[in-house]
Amino acid sequence: MKLIQLVCLLLFTTVATSQTSTPTPTPTPASAGASLDEQIITIAQPGVIFNINLEATLFMPPGDGPFPLAIINHGKEYGDPKLQGRYRPYSAVRYFLQRGYVVLIPMRQGFSKSDGLYIGAGCNVESNGRTQAQDVLSALRFMAGQAFVDSSRIIVLGQSHGGWTTLALGASSPPAGVRGLVNFAGGLRQESCAAWQNTLMRAAGGFGADSKLPSLWFYGDNDSYFRPPVWRGMHEAFVRAGGDARLVAFGEFSGDAHSMFGSRIGEPIWQPELSQFLQQIGLPDEITNPQFAPRAALSVPPKKKPPE
Repeated sequence: MKLIQLVCLLLFTTVATSQTSTPTPTPTPASAGASLDEQIITIAQPGVIFNINLEATLFMPPGDGPFPLAIINHGKEYGDPKLQGRYRPYSAVRYFLQRGYVVLIPMRQGFSKSDGLYIGAGCNVESNGRTQAQDVLSALRFMAGQAFVDSSRIIVLGQSHGGWTTLALGASSPPAGVRGLVNFAGGLRQESCAAWQNTLMRAAGGFGADSKLPSLWFYGDNDSYFRPPVWRGMHEAFVRAGGDARLVAFGEFSGDAHSMFGSRIGEPIWQPELSQFLQQIGLPDEITNPQFAPRAALSVPPKKKPPE
């Protein structure tokens, strides 16, 4: 048994060392909507016998660093997770690059080209989130060891299943450098499970009981996955259990509030709130790289009028 453990340790050390070469940021032209330097890397997560290689996308700001770090967690699409492509929310990537952050988007095991299988945990959504969070913890530890990362200034955010994973991360003893969590429409809709909405609310309470980090939550009234009684119940359970969470209930959004984070017209809703949150938790919120700004600013879409 000790021999197997030694072999696993050597394998992990070899793979991890091969992935720690520092990406060299290249100067970006000072023009609006500058192109993004997108790099695909592999992060080795130690397994029982073999490593599990996680696919991840890395975006670097110009300069040498060390830079603060933003990790963005993906959701779960319908169908086979292996057929789900790499997650690249360019609007959020540009937001953080403008403010001098390194951005990492890890694909959890069983998704896209990451090794392993998706672990669903049946109807136990709390266990599901905590299991998914282990992959993000591996990505965090890897990035914290890079010379270009300021491991004392980290923020983690996610959308849908990624938001749920982010909340679970906060309840899973994350590294001390993680300052805050941002949850965009987080949760896991499991209609095949009895009373799945109540289970989701109870699980949110479980995360709140174990989380010590401040968090910012975004939900809308016409979310096709989670209706207001569900996400309000989740927030209430999280806070009642001792969690620190500020809820931004932004009302109706376009055709589906669940897509707000990934939509350009959602930027005026979440970006000012996130900038305020960054300032509150002691992370950079001022623009230092304006060349990464999108080419055109957008306004908040008008709210739908109620039927007369």
